[in-house]
Amino acid sequence: MLFNSVDFLVFAALFFIGWPFFRRWNNVRWLYITSASFFFYGWWDWRFLFLLIGTGLIDYWAGLGMVRFPRHRRLLLISSLCGNLGSLALFKYSGFIAHNIDAGLALIGVNSHVQRLVPDFLLILPVGISFYTFQSMSYSIDVYRGQLQPTRNVFHFFSYISLFPQLVAGPIVRATDLLPSLLSYRKTTEEERWAGLRLVVYGFFKKVVIADNLAPIVNVAFAASAPSGSCLYWWVVISMFAFQIYCDFSGYSDIARGLAKWMGYEFRLNFDHPYISASMREFWTRWHISLSTWFRDYVYIPLGGGKSGRFRSHVNMWITMVASSLWHGAAWHFVAWGVLHAACLSGERLTRWPERLMRLPGGRFLSTFLILISVWVGWVFFRATSLPQACQIVGTLFSLKGSSLPCDAVLLVFLAIPIVREIYFMFHLDSSSVITWRLWRAASPVFMTILIVASIYFRGPGSAFIYFQF
Repeated sequence: MLFNSVDFLVFAALFFIGWPFFRRWNNVRWLYITSASFFFYGWWDWRFLFLLIGTGLIDYWAGLGMVRFPRHRRLLLISSLCGNLGSLALFKYSGFIAHNIDAGLALIGVNSHVQRLVPDFLLILPVGISFYTFQSMSYSIDVYRGQLQPTRNVFHFFSYISLFPQLVAGPIVRATDLLPSLLSYRKTTEEERWAGLRLVVYGFFKKVVIADNLAPIVNVAFAASAPSGSCLYWWVVISMFAFQIYCDFSGYSDIARGLAKWMGYEFRLNFDHPYISASMREFWTRWHISLSTWFRDYVYIPLGGGKSGRFRSHVNMWITMVASSLWHGAAWHFVAWGVLHAACLSGERLTRWPERLMRLPGGRFLSTFLILISVWVGWVFFRATSLPQACQIVGTLFSLKGSSLPCDAVLLVFLAIPIVREIYFMFHLDSSSVITWRLWRAASPVFMTILIVASIYFRGPGSAFIYFQF
């Protein structure tokens, strides 16, 4: 059930009509959330509900077992990790692993057919599996660390795991944040409901007006069997994809946060204007914050973080970035994307060039420009259909060949909207003064109306959110 579909609008309307009647009592509230969320998830394919329930029950029982049998805490944690990572490996990586085994054996003259042995159902990626498995794993890890007491009510647990606003594409909500909130009923204020509406409306605008109008040009460019076009053509295409994926994913996060506010819950910010970053490190504190902090807290720091020597800190960071790239997709071009970001992060640590450059007049602007070039090149590897295609496009980007454009001026308007907004925030014009804030509050209803009208009359071809594939 897509957020940008009539089906979801009907579902959400019915859910919030019933919400005031079911939210007052814990057991009833948890059962209502779980039932609605299971219906929402099962709309795609009800069979994958068993996977969601199965991995969730493993962590639920593991959490209880860690308290009841403290001597076996480590074994129970391992079983939890194996259950979650095992389901990811089977459904997300089995085809990739089998293909590479066949390719590796072919290099030494052995003709194998391991890929044919993978059952067809394992090649169908369950929607949102990467999100809810990571969310569930964080629960059992936090219980193991003593940072969280396990919940004894299974519906309380599943209302956390399956809460429909963030179930299939994040943000990844920590159990330490959401489980305590689910313990009580809190009536929302008018300000919270209005803030939720702003998030939902702006999220839909970013998705259906900006991302969905940019998508056709990007899809045509990357679908070509032999990528062609000029240097300028590919810089515009990859700029379109950069803002397509930003508006698509941050739009989903905005909608999820807005829906949560209407329920009385708070999801942390997941995107904080990443394209105004002046270093790659800053970029990863602004992009997909819930995932980057997840890998920091559950992978990078347990490996030793930056406290185990300079060389080892780089190794830990590279492992974390490559693991993050594989989380995004089982393909070598995703690995190349992670390696590129890891190399940029290592370069910054070794030379501290962003800090040195920003001491000069105009240094932050120049540093931001250089980071955008690096991020844009990375997006080529992220969006490409294969590693050879990505390398060919990157070669074209720096070839200085030709001057053709991929689209007419009308579509460039949809690219200009998010660019102007990011420039606006880059120069700190973000409603910091009292006068500006009062003007914004007065104009907000008009602005919301314009966005709603634009989302109806200027929507692009409907498409699934990009991060559903992860």
